[in-house]
Amino acid sequence: MLNKLLRARLLRAPCLALGLGTLTALAALAVPTAQAQVGNPLRIVVPFNPGGGSDLFARLVAPGLGKALNENAIVENRAGAGGIIGTETVIRSRPEDRMLLVADSAVYTIVPALYPNLQYKRADLVPVANLAMFGNVLVVGANSRFKTFQDVLAAARKAPGTLTIGSAGTGSITHLTAEKLMEDAKIKLVHVPYKGSGPAITDTAGGHLDMVFTGLPSVLELLHAGKLRALAIATPERSPDAPDVPTISESGVPGFTSMISQGLFAPPNTPPKTVAAMNAAVVAFMRQPDTQATLRKMMVAPVDQSADAYKQWLDKESTDWAALIKAAKVHVE
Repeated sequence: MLNKLLRARLLRAPCLALGLGTLTALAALAVPTAQAQVGNPLRIVVPFNPGGGSDLFARLVAPGLGKALNENAIVENRAGAGGIIGTETVIRSRPEDRMLLVADSAVYTIVPALYPNLQYKRADLVPVANLAMFGNVLVVGANSRFKTFQDVLAAARKAPGTLTIGSAGTGSITHLTAEKLMEDAKIKLVHVPYKGSGPAITDTAGGHLDMVFTGLPSVLELLHAGKLRALAIATPERSPDAPDVPTISESGVPGFTSMISQGLFAPPNTPPKTVAAMNAAVVAFMRQPDTQATLRKMMVAPVDQSADAYKQWLDKESTDWAALIKAAKVHVE
């Protein structure tokens, strides 16, 4: 659902600066072919299927990055194994392959801790730019007995292990956010994993689940339609898209956040000067008023961050999630 909403908002958005051109041109990027390219293009790999969040952001940034660097930039989807195949493809690439990666930050912060036998380490990925940030929101069905986040805490403490919380699957950011809430709030919930966030959201709206964490953009329309109710959001500050929804931090669990980003990454041993040049190009593109307006229509926060600052954020997130995965004994097949 998140991906469909992001795609709809992107296609309804105004044309962007720095070479994005018309909406028709943007749509034409959906299936780039080798025959259509001239020379050796800059290849932006997305480790997921077309139409997803990472795919949309790659296609958003590719034309602007290509123009700023005087490059012919194309997007390639290398899906499989939850993003691992495409990520490893970029990491193993040769300089002449000219590959970059656009993916959600979990490929750096979470996946290496979940899979001990993974063929790559987070040090193999070079953070270039933070493209956008998402916050997770805790929602319940419209007819739920829980009216506030404090109601959930009180009920969970009164009857530990009776309330259910769904997720997009074991090891997903929504699952780990639930585990983090249980640890930080000292409560016990029953985790119910689904194959994707859509079914979990549907069951929550239907009253079959007590609650679920999910990205705010994926449920904002359901909230406005009165089919779900947001109790609290796991961002440092309230979201401008839902200003009436309090943060979890202000609602009884101080300092609680759960954020994920869409990022641009380079292969190992990419020269720092190259990283800096690409970061400057992306930041300049993101500063364009039309670009920022488009991001707001997609209900994501515009980000203006250096490569070093992004790496610092990613490294802290990696440390925190690795500790949680170990403490909660999260295992995936």
